[in-house]
Amino acid sequence: MRAVVFTAEKRLAIEDRDIPIPGFKEILIKTAAVGICGTDTHVFDGEFEGTVFPLVPGHEATGTIIEMGAGVSRGVCDFAIGDRVAVNPSTTCGECEFCLNGHHNLCRFWNGLGVVASDGAAQEYFLAPAHNVYRLKSDTDIFHAALIEPLACAIRGWDVLPRRLGDHVLVYGSGTMGLLMAQLATRAGAASVSIVDLNTERLATAADCGIRNRFTSPDEADRKKWDVVIDCTGSISAIEDGLTRVKPAGFFQNFGVAPTHKTANYSPFRVYRDEISIVGTMAVLNSFGRAVEMFEAGVINAAAMISHSFTMDDYSVALEMFRSGQGRKLQIRPHDTESRVLVP
Repeated sequence: MRAVVFTAEKRLAIEDRDIPIPGFKEILIKTAAVGICGTDTHVFDGEFEGTVFPLVPGHEATGTIIEMGAGVSRGVCDFAIGDRVAVNPSTTCGECEFCLNGHHNLCRFWNGLGVVASDGAAQEYFLAPAHNVYRLKSDTDIFHAALIEPLACAIRGWDVLPRRLGDHVLVYGSGTMGLLMAQLATRAGAASVSIVDLNTERLATAADCGIRNRFTSPDEADRKKWDVVIDCTGSISAIEDGLTRVKPAGFFQNFGVAPTHKTANYSPFRVYRDEISIVGTMAVLNSFGRAVEMFEAGVINAAAMISHSFTMDDYSVALEMFRSGQGRKLQIRPHDTESRVLVP
């Protein structure tokens, strides 16, 4: 089989490899689609803590079960060959303080398929632990369903926010995560949702996803403060601006990934005086199964969010396109023979 391999920091190759054999409670999956996200660029650039090269990238994945190792079909899920599945890429030790206290996403030995030390899904076939695999309905679009992993991250983001009926929500960034957080906002009880992005093409995607209040600056909105402000950009300037837009007793969330060495300026006095809550959110925590159910319930407009699919040979093209901010969600489809524009 063929696989995309990050052979070293900032080095990429397409390799021929043997199809892996599933071990105990492992499942072999024929890859359907793999989304590209910012984490992939950080891994490729050597900026993600703990990454071990060489590594096959790809953590937003769906596919079809081809083979199961010993012990799989005896579990609660009772998988079958041919099942369509989505895969939670996060694996944890189960033994550290945070795993034992129910915060698996903060595991000190956290691993991620295609991120740290286990190969991901940017290959024709890949292995996943059975307990990380979730069956999809037979009529679920297996390509669109690669959005389930980022949706699970977004659900975790809302888990640490208040979810009060009637709140007004402002989201910075109209990329994949900003669009998901904004689309979930009304489900979380928001009376209004506004989204901000300097890229007007991304705001057009927000329109296609049903987000009515779209601006290139919060100054264009008909309000000055919001109950909940979520930064999905990781941009220090956006974070600093967003903190000033939070109502007293409101919430600010750092969702986007800022560079590790950067710091933001804010007024500690205002945080004290107005009882502003600042919260973080990290990856997936007990939210993947809910993401499957919400995706299959049609909570997000997946078709509007995915603009391009690429063959493995065009992986580097997709990576550079992502870096330049072009397109919507970009996917690798390892068994395709040509790259396609899905949404012009």
